[in-house]
Amino acid sequence: MAGLDFKATGVKEREDAAVVAHNTRAGVVLFIVYVVFYGGFMALSAFWPEAMSKPFLFGANLAVVYGFALIVAALVLAMVYMKVCRKSK
Repeated sequence: MAGLDFKATGVKEREDAAVVAHNTRAGVVLFIVYVVFYGGFMALSAFWPEAMSKPFLFGANLAVVYGFALIVAALVLAMVYMKVCRKSK
């Protein structure tokens, strides 16, 4: 299409290798924390399904409560990651 320049260059942000390494390390650690939490859910589902079907909190079974806890944990870990990786000014 005439008149559209998709190759326009903008200002690129320079990334410091130490900052990238720190952010990567933090991300991997938080990912491992979540994988362990999720692994607990999978282990319970695979090896103790009767425990997952019993009422746990306010009449909801453990599977539902653990599932919601996984969602909340993902959001909390994302906020922790944002806080840890924030540039100090």
